[in-house]
Amino acid sequence: MLEKLTSIDSAETANGYAELAADVLARAQACGATEADIIVADGETFSVQVRVGAVDRLTKAREKRLGLRVFVGKRSATTSTSDFSRDSLERLVSETCTLAKAVVEDEVSGLPEAAQMARDWPVLDLYDETRLDTETQIELAKRGEAAAFATDQRVTNSEGAEFDSSSGRVVLANSHGFIGSYKSSSFSLSVSPIATEPGTGAMQRDAWYEVQRKFARLASAESIGREAARRAVRRLGARKVATKRVPVVFDQETAGSLLANLCSAVSGYGLYKRASFLLDQLGRTIASDLITVYDDGRMEGGLGSRPFDGEGLATRKNTIVERGVLKSYLLDTYSGKKLGLPSTGNASRSVGESPSVGPTNFYLVPGNKSPEEIIGSVTEGLYVTELIGFGINMVTGDYSRGACGFWIENGELAYPVEEITIAGNLKQMFKDIEVVGNDLVFRGRIASPTLKMSEMMVAGS
Repeated sequence: MLEKLTSIDSAETANGYAELAADVLARAQACGATEADIIVADGETFSVQVRVGAVDRLTKAREKRLGLRVFVGKRSATTSTSDFSRDSLERLVSETCTLAKAVVEDEVSGLPEAAQMARDWPVLDLYDETRLDTETQIELAKRGEAAAFATDQRVTNSEGAEFDSSSGRVVLANSHGFIGSYKSSSFSLSVSPIATEPGTGAMQRDAWYEVQRKFARLASAESIGREAARRAVRRLGARKVATKRVPVVFDQETAGSLLANLCSAVSGYGLYKRASFLLDQLGRTIASDLITVYDDGRMEGGLGSRPFDGEGLATRKNTIVERGVLKSYLLDTYSGKKLGLPSTGNASRSVGESPSVGPTNFYLVPGNKSPEEIIGSVTEGLYVTELIGFGINMVTGDYSRGACGFWIENGELAYPVEEITIAGNLKQMFKDIEVVGNDLVFRGRIASPTLKMSEMMVAGS
């Protein structure tokens, strides 16, 4: 059955992997599997970190892995290997089937129905043929850090600048006859400078970064370095503030973390385990009517886009929240069955792991106010630029995190603040959003524009 596998090691193409997957699936069924799926991923990664102009760390790797999941009735097991030799794959199939027969039954386990498999292959612009040589990537990191130093003489040190690139391919197949593949790439640069206050010697650090699918779309190393320096220098002279309830404005990055909390709360696994404050809230108002949230797996060039999910179901644009009303959860097949709902095409899959739920491009629809206009609307309050710690209870929604940022007085950023805590409850916080910014930018799979909350408890000295 696996005679063809001996030559697959040298046939590293989508067609070669598809042929390999079909052969392994056939062997699994011959060993007693009633259903099975297989994921093959290969790719190359590069990462370099420079610090004060010298290369501090450099890694370059090419990797390929195969993950096999088999079902024997309602029992299942998942394994993986990086050895694609015939003998290795024969052992993998045999051992996986043996493991599956030994575990307990799970009545909701199994593949999605065959009729649910993806059938269309949209062009999502996820892959860049550009290949940067090692010296070019090192130079980009050095340029970003050098720009930070050159921006302001108060930038006196650096935690480093890092350039990363990756490209690869995913092939997914299952015993329903589904076979799909896609290629993707990414390029990113981050810079983390340290600024020192003259006279006192007090130091502050900050960072800036950008991520793109296509290298040509990445901002210049110099612009990223300058922004990182600006952010570090503006934190010098930070003070504490007295404890009080005031309006709070979250910048893009910290607002994105709030949206990540929402994403976790609508995840099917947290819901069926009764570990989410949004349990049983479908169709109910959970946020301000300014809030509309989508998860769009088919956004062109999106950092979370893909033509099919980790189970082979077509990705799509899901409306999660519409004008404050919760419209949908994020589900894969397993969590959907647990909740009595269909999958939303959000199965996320790592090689060697069973599917779980993950966002694609999860974002809050922007409003029409600039960050400057939002800050200008606050007489006294807090502008948050960094959140610290993980004081969030996803069951109750209780929220308490350390924060840094700027104190707002009469519509202007008056001075930097640190060593403060902001507290509230996510169930109320989302309802208290009274302004949504127009500055939505994706630097990951979850993104939000600037947000203003009418009031939160800010605890200082």
